[in-house]
Amino acid sequence: MRVLLGADDDLRALYAPPDEPWLRVNFVSTVDGAATGDDGTSRSINNGADKLVFDLLREMSDAVVVGAGTVRIEGYAVGRKPLVVVSRSGSVPATQRSAEQGKVLMATVSTAPYLDEARSILGQDNVLVLGSHRVDLARLKDELVLRGFRHLLSEGGPHLLRDLLDQGVADELDTTIVPRVISGSHRRITDGPPVDVPLRLATLAEHDGTLLARWLVER
Repeated sequence: MRVLLGADDDLRALYAPPDEPWLRVNFVSTVDGAATGDDGTSRSINNGADKLVFDLLREMSDAVVVGAGTVRIEGYAVGRKPLVVVSRSGSVPATQRSAEQGKVLMATVSTAPYLDEARSILGQDNVLVLGSHRVDLARLKDELVLRGFRHLLSEGGPHLLRDLLDQGVADELDTTIVPRVISGSHRRITDGPPVDVPLRLATLAEHDGTLLARWLVER
C-alpha cells in the first residue's frame, strides 16, 4: 500500500488499534538497522513520514510508556498525554519534575534508591512499585488498564522494547524504516540479552521510499 502524507483518514484506518487493551511499540531505524543518528537520538534519522505516524500514534494512545533513559536522551517535554516513566532507580527525569500531578507516572521497584523522592515529586498514587529488582511490565500494563489507559504506546528505548517482548507484554511493534544507510556503531531498536519473538506482518505501507510496518507479536 502506498500512502500520502496528507491522507490522514488512510493512516488512521491503517493504524487503528483493536477495541481491547493494547500495547504497541513504535521505533524508527535506517535500512542498516541504526535506531539513532550521529547525535545519539532518533531525531537525526527520522523524516516527515515517521513524524506523521509518531504524532498519530501519540494521538491514538491513552498514555505513553517510556524508559527513563530515553526520556533523558531524547529530551522529552511534558506532553498532553500522561507519560509513564519506567525506571529501576526511581529517579524522575529533570524535564518531568515540574509536571502537573497525574501527568507523569513512575513504574519502579521496591529497592529503587530514589523511591521516596519520586513519591514526593509525583505523588504517592502516581508511583507504581512493581517488583523488587525488576519492573514487572505485565503488572504495569494491567495497572494502567485499570486506571483507564487501554491503548498504550511505548517509544522505547531499546532495553524497554527488549523487556516488553521478553515478558510477553507488547502486542504490536510499529516500525518506520527510512531510506538511509549510515553505518557506524549506532544502537539497534532492541538491546540486552537475546530474545527470540516471532512477529506477523499486519500492514506495510510506503511513502517516498520510507517503509511503515505494523508487526503483531505472535503468542
